[in-house]
Amino acid sequence: MTRKSKRLTLIVGALAALGVAAGLILFALRDNIVFFYTPSELAKKNLAPGMRLRIGGLVKQGSVVKNGAQNVVFTITDKTADLAVSYTGILPDLFREAQGVVADGVMLQDGTFKADSVLAKHDEKYMPRDVADALKKQGVWQGEKK
Repeated sequence: MTRKSKRLTLIVGALAALGVAAGLILFALRDNIVFFYTPSELAKKNLAPGMRLRIGGLVKQGSVVKNGAQNVVFTITDKTADLAVSYTGILPDLFREAQGVVADGVMLQDGTFKADSVLAKHDEKYMPRDVADALKKQGVWQGEKK
């Protein structure tokens, strides 16, 4: 083998090893990847039930219904589309209507969202970046006024 062919073999081997390593990393992380959507983006997608998602928007005024001590049903809106969310657990202290939230969970067959966790904004100036960007894109952002 010539020096040139040895070098080429080494480069091809290194690229193959790098490709295998990247494939193994992506395979290991496939269950941990969560996509963020707003209700209007979710309405446009045809996602399979049971897929893990992160949704965000505002809690629709008048939509919070508590069924028992820890069962809550509410609606997340982005002023264009609404999505019904069910959650079992203790809500954050700052959770209330007309405030920004982000919920992690799965989409159910009936079109509702079953949340595993709900995050609420922590002060009156904070809005999750993805939610704020989506609201700005739709022209309904009511953020800081300068």
